[in-house]
Amino acid sequence: MNAVNLPLTGLKVVEFEGIGPGPVAGRILASFGADVTVVARPIAGAVQRMGGDAENPLRANKKVVVLDLKKPEAVAAALDLVATADALIEGNRPGVMERLGLGPDACKVRNPKLVYGRMTGWGQTGPLAPVAGHDLNYVAMSGLLSLVARPGQPPIVPPTVVGDSAGALGLAFGIVSGVFAARTTGRGCVVDAAILDMVAMLGTLVHWLHGNNQIGGTQPSAFHDSPQYDTYECSDGKFVTIGALEPQFYSLLLDKLEMKDVDPAEQLSRDKWPALKARFAAKFRTRTRDAWSELLEGTDVCFAPVLSIEEAAAHPHNVSRNLFPRTASGRVDTQAAPRFSAL
Repeated sequence: MNAVNLPLTGLKVVEFEGIGPGPVAGRILASFGADVTVVARPIAGAVQRMGGDAENPLRANKKVVVLDLKKPEAVAAALDLVATADALIEGNRPGVMERLGLGPDACKVRNPKLVYGRMTGWGQTGPLAPVAGHDLNYVAMSGLLSLVARPGQPPIVPPTVVGDSAGALGLAFGIVSGVFAARTTGRGCVVDAAILDMVAMLGTLVHWLHGNNQIGGTQPSAFHDSPQYDTYECSDGKFVTIGALEPQFYSLLLDKLEMKDVDPAEQLSRDKWPALKARFAAKFRTRTRDAWSELLEGTDVCFAPVLSIEEAAAHPHNVSRNLFPRTASGRVDTQAAPRFSAL
């Protein structure tokens, strides 16, 4: 596919820069020809700094506009961008964009046809909607993480999700892209949605971190070796997940664990990780999984219990979003995602 027939050519997107899936979605759209303008913060977040500023792949093929959205003139400039866009991507916690004056209602005034894309971990509604989390926590809460543990070992990644489902997502996106192009050009196309290609593309963030020696390199990795991002066994043999990568979340975690002798400023002191991880593991073995959930769930330590499928279906947050409806025979089913509502 060359520059003259990229299927999303002519699509204008404003991306309010976040971490993880939002920027990856923006990169996917930009790779297919969309005109993506990134509204970046003056100071990068903690996870973005791990990847390094040089050759940031999440900004590839995008225009970057730096705006301090705490200033009224910057908000006005952002609304000017929104006024001419077809779609918007944002990955803040629920309510943040509204408080900035950039929520759906404010944007609708400037652009009634805008498609307002919201990327969150827990969703726009539900008891966990306002709290922090990371990839490991979301997979745990879905019930899928519980299906991959070998006997006596902590769970790692769920089956069929990373490969098969990524391929399905790619095919769906490819079909939508192709239809968009066909309506413009009058010509159809073949969508080659190989699972390998999709998994490789969705690894954009990992490749960035790898290139900056943050994972799979010569130094210990925050994702594999640190105490603040891992799965821990509890006193009842069940597991919980912690993803406190950002400094403020890590500091809160230490406070909740009553580990007052640990200096949160030394979070990235890799030489201290082995001993500290052992302390974390011992600490989590002092209570049951449900006791840890009572203490940590709903806080910003980036926490989730590793739930079975049945437990996931019964969890209050998932119930509030009707995430796992039952079939006529009582089997746990899943909902279509993402969700759509009127602007």
